[in-house]
Amino acid sequence: MTTTTDTHCPYCSLQCGMRLHADGAQVEVLERADFPVNRGALCGKGRSAAAVLAPGARLTAPLLRDRRGGPLRAAGWGEALDRIAQGFSATRRAHGADAVGVFGGGGLTNEKAYQLGKFARVALGTASIDYNGRFCMSSAAAAHRIAFGLDRGLPFPLADIPETDCLILVGANPAETMPPAMRYFRELRERGGKLIVVDPRRTPTAEQADLHLQLRPGSDLALALGLLHLVIADGLTDQEFIDARTSGFEPARAAAMAHWPERVERLTGIPVSQLLEVAHLFGRAATGMVLTARGPEQQSKGTDTVGAWINLCLATGKAGRRYSGYGCLTGQGNGQGGREHGQKADQLPGYRSIEDPAAREHVAGVWGVDPDSLPRSGRSAYELLDGLGQPGGVRALLVMGSNPVVSAPHAGHVTERLRALDLLVVSDLVLSETAQLADVVLPTAQWAEETGTTTNLEGRVILRERALSAPEGVRTDLWVLRELAGRLGSASDFPDDPELVFDELRRASAGGQADYAGIDYRRIRAEDGVFWPCPDAGHPGTPRLFLDRFATPDGRARFAAVTHRPAAEEPAGDYPLYLTTGRVLAQYQSGAQTRRVPALNAAAPGPFVELHPRLADRLGVVEGELLAVTSRRGRAVAPARITGAIRQDTVFMPFHWPGPGRANTLTNPALDPTSKMPEFKLCAVRVERAAAEVAS
Repeated sequence: MTTTTDTHCPYCSLQCGMRLHADGAQVEVLERADFPVNRGALCGKGRSAAAVLAPGARLTAPLLRDRRGGPLRAAGWGEALDRIAQGFSATRRAHGADAVGVFGGGGLTNEKAYQLGKFARVALGTASIDYNGRFCMSSAAAAHRIAFGLDRGLPFPLADIPETDCLILVGANPAETMPPAMRYFRELRERGGKLIVVDPRRTPTAEQADLHLQLRPGSDLALALGLLHLVIADGLTDQEFIDARTSGFEPARAAAMAHWPERVERLTGIPVSQLLEVAHLFGRAATGMVLTARGPEQQSKGTDTVGAWINLCLATGKAGRRYSGYGCLTGQGNGQGGREHGQKADQLPGYRSIEDPAAREHVAGVWGVDPDSLPRSGRSAYELLDGLGQPGGVRALLVMGSNPVVSAPHAGHVTERLRALDLLVVSDLVLSETAQLADVVLPTAQWAEETGTTTNLEGRVILRERALSAPEGVRTDLWVLRELAGRLGSASDFPDDPELVFDELRRASAGGQADYAGIDYRRIRAEDGVFWPCPDAGHPGTPRLFLDRFATPDGRARFAAVTHRPAAEEPAGDYPLYLTTGRVLAQYQSGAQTRRVPALNAAAPGPFVELHPRLADRLGVVEGELLAVTSRRGRAVAPARITGAIRQDTVFMPFHWPGPGRANTLTNPALDPTSKMPEFKLCAVRVERAAAEVAS
């Protein structure tokens, strides 16, 4: 049978519209020009997304081990689910409810994220749940809530970007991470607006900027404070806006004035002349935006760093107005919705706090349970992983849609902790590196084989439509949760129909900050998505937040009184260089899906170490030669890629690959005290020729 289905890409947070044409077993991705976010444009990952649907690329039957260290073998669903339920029940009896844990993912649909949180709190009764989105947007989310009282990645639609006069893009490389978004930045410049990119590397995005600030890794906070200092000193603040719509300016002003230009030049490596140019461009512009991504956020001071960039917007009156504001370029496909509906350690649906008595009562009423039966806050993602198999930690773990063996910081240590579990269960599309360690592996349906909603970086709730039937032997995650809840004796209902789950999510989110009560599948189909908050069916949705008031109790945005501090680990002694990590165009996240697509592997076949020619000369290294990169946590080996696009004191590695070139073997799990974000974006390393190291 031939079918054509309008749906969305399974990869990044743009959630680009696409059309799937299926002719029997042949599936083709077509452009969908009428969807407003990407207007038909797709990157190579999106165009090749159907390749992962092929039988040879994915799991099609449950797998389990008969003994620890034994091989995985095919099993029936009944045997696999019974094994899991018995293992979870035995762990709860022996060690308590919190010894059973759940680790979710930012790629799960809203329905799955919601149901996973409900499953943890109701069917398992555990506080031990978090998800890999903690590693992505948590610092920006924390700063958003501190400043504005609400967290949505972008408080405006992407279509507003070309209309602003000056945009500062901090630690983001959308030319490689979300290529269809680049048209908005090109249109901004074509209209006469200025694009300023802040990045230690001259990335393809920086190549298209009017000005590139190639700062020292970890100095983003000092840079933002230095720019605010200059804006204040040169009289470019908007005092009327500060007085009418903000609070806390004086402590923030005092903190910024301790970051004079010459000091900031020493800290960042950015010349005073460039600091002045940027401060004047942004301060004098009638409208302006600051957008951050993982660069400033994945630091042990990420929340303060984002807060400092928000301060710059507030001081110049560039927030809560059309074509102005601060935003975060969310990374994962459902990185926004995934952090709203309950798979975070401290959260209930609707972005409610699990510690709030009113929130507990409301959600418990939807779930039909006693509010006092709900657990309290649990450990954050890295803290949960770090405690696996330890006294007081999780002993049995369900991983759904995540691959921490590749994606977690200090990944060698995390791998050992996963091996220490009494029971590891992984539900995934493919036999990921984490699934290879599991005692039970569950094959789950893919994006094109099930219906469900996601929420893109704009806060637009969209609908991925089922276009194909899953192979025999594959089930949906919602079905898995229903079956496990039944085996565990849960009296609560766990439907596996995604529309029924979404209707329950709407009720659970009603009255919360992320209020979906007025959104349903019919509206999403009719309107190309609906922006939250949308509290009732008559509400039009909210494409632009904060135009009248901020979401704080007094309606005012709050300045953050923050000051520069060093990274948790700065180069010194045996580790004289910075390592920074990131993505490349043809791969995505841990690579579990994209590494199975031949066209993408041909474009990006493996890891590498990017270094400056002068550093290469000092090391006696030539292009393609194997380098050993060593941090205090481990060693990675990958070929050299020599380029003048990176600072001389910094090396870069992409994080998509396992094995000897795994970048996250090296990264530092030092946590931001507020967001619990690990410091992925910089650590101290030494670099040597691998052959020379072996010879010595």
